[in-house]
Amino acid sequence: MGGMDVGGGIAGKLWNKFRSESVFVNYTPFFVCLAAGNLSADSFHHYISQHVHLLNAFAHAYELAEECADDDEDKKAIRNLRKYVQAKLKSHDSLVREWGFELPEERSLTNATVKYTDFLSATASGRIEGERVPGKLATPFEKTKVAAYTLGAIAPCMRLFAFINKEIQALLDPNDSTHIYKKWIDHYCSENFEAYAFRIEELLDTLSISLTGEELDVIEKLYHQSMRLEVDFFSSQPIIQEAVVPLSRTLDPAVGGELSIFCDFDLTCTAFDSSAILAEIAIITRPKADPDGSETQLSRMSSADLRSTWDALSAQYTEEFEQCVESITTTKTAETFSYEGLCEALEQFAHFEKAANSRVVQSGVLKGLNQEDIKRAGQRLILQDGCKGFIQKIMKNENLTAAIHVLSYCWCGDLIRSALSSGDLKALNVHSNELSCEDSTTTGEIIKKLESPMEKLQAFNNILNNRDKDGQHLTVYIGGSVGDLLCLLEADIGIVMGSSPTLRRLGEQFGISFVPLFSGLVAKQREVVEVGSSNWKRLSGTLYTVSSWDEIHAFILGSSS
Repeated sequence: MGGMDVGGGIAGKLWNKFRSESVFVNYTPFFVCLAAGNLSADSFHHYISQHVHLLNAFAHAYELAEECADDDEDKKAIRNLRKYVQAKLKSHDSLVREWGFELPEERSLTNATVKYTDFLSATASGRIEGERVPGKLATPFEKTKVAAYTLGAIAPCMRLFAFINKEIQALLDPNDSTHIYKKWIDHYCSENFEAYAFRIEELLDTLSISLTGEELDVIEKLYHQSMRLEVDFFSSQPIIQEAVVPLSRTLDPAVGGELSIFCDFDLTCTAFDSSAILAEIAIITRPKADPDGSETQLSRMSSADLRSTWDALSAQYTEEFEQCVESITTTKTAETFSYEGLCEALEQFAHFEKAANSRVVQSGVLKGLNQEDIKRAGQRLILQDGCKGFIQKIMKNENLTAAIHVLSYCWCGDLIRSALSSGDLKALNVHSNELSCEDSTTTGEIIKKLESPMEKLQAFNNILNNRDKDGQHLTVYIGGSVGDLLCLLEADIGIVMGSSPTLRRLGEQFGISFVPLFSGLVAKQREVVEVGSSNWKRLSGTLYTVSSWDEIHAFILGSSS
């Protein structure tokens, strides 16, 4: 998801902190269908009817905030914001007709709409959970504080709306007049609406200048709560057509629907490569002597010598990896997807990885590690934001038949299990190499199971061949390195995490297309309606890209919190 500059005040800081949650709105069935241009008119009418209630709630909140503002200029600014909403309410019917739709019938408020409007009313009235505000706002400072709180509750809605519609607008052909929601999208991408959103944020910054740190924390809490209410509001919009999101709802457990999720570990789940973590444990906790009392070359090595050895191994790995990439990418680029050419290239990576692992074993740097030290390091391992939460929600979801498999070149499965497991979760399915141990201490040998893209693919296929053949099955593979390419291509849905330049360079060399997940979903939604097909098997050689685990969460599970 792209960025948007909204200034350096509190409004900008809060948007930067919480904008990642915008994916949970973007990936709702409502917005995916709307972006595809095939959201049913009835669903849009329902949204419009609920949106009117929100507009009235915003107007009332502005009215109360204006009463609370102490400065005449601030009062005037809030009054102008209220006038903007009131003008929009007055022109609402004509705008809906201008967008090409009939006016919807008046409908009762949904639970999500009630929660949102009640939140706005309570905040503007000074009734804030956990915050002591006098029943009667006596002093100017108390009133100004509530005005700031109110703007903090309103600001994210307008910024979120402008942001999401710009994301959608970027996918549309500006010359395509057949998209029935284009005028609606263009309206919320207009300079007029952007200026309105910016005025709210500017005023929030002004009203917050004199607040204490504790009071700014209250604004942050209200801002985040408003974002979550926006997610709930759009997630609750009824969709009567088939939708491609969330993926979990397209699988029916009653007829054997099953989801198999595969993912890499290093730099997909983690923020750092695990090999460096294991080497660091070895350096810090190096053994003094072998159990029989004799000394070896390793036991005589100082911590500095071990680090020097590891640095040399790392430098050689990096140099040879780059040489391997260069030797492959200097060949002629394939005009169409070439699976055979890719496999031949990846054979070079297989030889390279195996040779690198052999050098590590021969160096002895992995000898003498205590298993408990490894497990503790795993528990403290820094994971990508949202990764562990997503895995936990998948494994705890009683309405979804799903399995998660980690396929990794990592040298130690215990490190993976301790990093991703939780006390109340069943064991993860981890497929990786292992460190050989005697009496809970590593011998320096690696029990080699996965050292190449081909071995990963074989493990992937073995797992699929052992599952129940009946029912509806979907496979998702999430990875971000060259070693994941074959599995990414084999899965029904291959998702590339991050932006590895090497993976993209190699993939494009052999005709692989990389498509942002959201735009891919919009295209898939069009296909579902136009062709009537919900088959997830991709076009050969096409992979989807994401920048965060929140995108994967939103795609597969929706907004489940």
